[in-house]
Amino acid sequence: MTTTSPAVDTAAVQRRTVRVLVLAQAVGAIGITVGVSTASLLARDISGSETLAGLVQTAQVLGASIWSYLLARLMSRRGRRIGQVTGLLLGASGALVAVIAGVVGSMLLLMLGALALGATTAANAAARYAATDLATPSTRGRALSTVVWATTVGAVLGPNLSGPAGAAAGGLGLPVLTGPFLLGAPVMLVAAVLVHVLMRPDPLLVARSLAGTDVEPPSGTSWGRAMAAFAASPALTAAAVAQALAHAVMVSVMIMTPLHMEHGGAHLEVIGFVISIHVLGMFAFAPLVGVLADRIGRGPMLGVGAAILLVSLVLCGSSPEGHSWQITVGLFLLGLGWSFATLSASATIADLAPLEARTDVQGTSDMAMGLTAAAAGAFSGVIVATAGFDVLAAFAAVLACGVALAAALVSRHAH
Repeated sequence: MTTTSPAVDTAAVQRRTVRVLVLAQAVGAIGITVGVSTASLLARDISGSETLAGLVQTAQVLGASIWSYLLARLMSRRGRRIGQVTGLLLGASGALVAVIAGVVGSMLLLMLGALALGATTAANAAARYAATDLATPSTRGRALSTVVWATTVGAVLGPNLSGPAGAAAGGLGLPVLTGPFLLGAPVMLVAAVLVHVLMRPDPLLVARSLAGTDVEPPSGTSWGRAMAAFAASPALTAAAVAQALAHAVMVSVMIMTPLHMEHGGAHLEVIGFVISIHVLGMFAFAPLVGVLADRIGRGPMLGVGAAILLVSLVLCGSSPEGHSWQITVGLFLLGLGWSFATLSASATIADLAPLEARTDVQGTSDMAMGLTAAAAGAFSGVIVATAGFDVLAAFAAVLACGVALAAALVSRHAH
């Protein structure tokens, strides 16, 4: 029986894994982001309430948090590929449900569709960790950020397709605002097929095999394994907290920006452009962030992310309704600060999560990230309706200060 070199095999599988994830992320991101600029508007039209407008994206974020944990449990037993494909298929189903909701005018169906769409968000988030399963410690940040960067293509293109997708839906006799979801469903199906066919062998299962561990996870519950890992590492806990707070800052402001702009007369195409600039900030500079996190350190780059978030919130809070340079630059910096903070925190989690509890820790931290953002998103609509967009920015700034504190803890305790 011939034995191959584990080092050569590992490098080959790692290269293939990153290539497949890059391709799938570039395609799948269109399905996730195409509806970002219209989801709150569709919810407003269906419910008749601006206070409830942010609930659909809050539901998607909440769904992402729940599915992060459930998909992590599936990946723990079956590997990354099965978990990724499952999340993408659930998201495609959710997009179709959202279209039906727009046709029949059902807020309940729209919320259910958004919850299912969250599964694709969770799968795409988990992809960043799949890129680190076989990476060396000195290249984890770069591998993780390369997959996140691949989202740029679809994520920037997605919001700008909202106008044409809406026109196409109108031509089919469907509500214009359902167009982005109608486009998103087949796109997510394509991404699912790519992962199912091409991501072989599975990187997590290879990593376990090389470490001499069983494919099945150790005894105990997924939650128990994650909590034990967090208890053993203050830096791991701080990174998870920072990731959650940074995501809450981004989501709470981003989901209410379309309404803030529409109140001032901004057209759908302009709103889509601003959201695409925001998404560009989130993903386009990811490789640079990853390299800096590998070379300079996770904690310092996490601190830079917190500082950028605070500057962005000052600009957003001072922006008038409608389209302005403040909201355009502020949304770009909001995405960039999120990128620095989230990638640095994620790299810390990838560094410190033990192999036997890797998906448990990653899924739990992503669940916490989603729940925190969902809570912030739920409050954002109420805050804007009762106090204004500037007060929302101030609320988000408090959360950003928490990111800065967590960055200091990561710098102090990481080793």
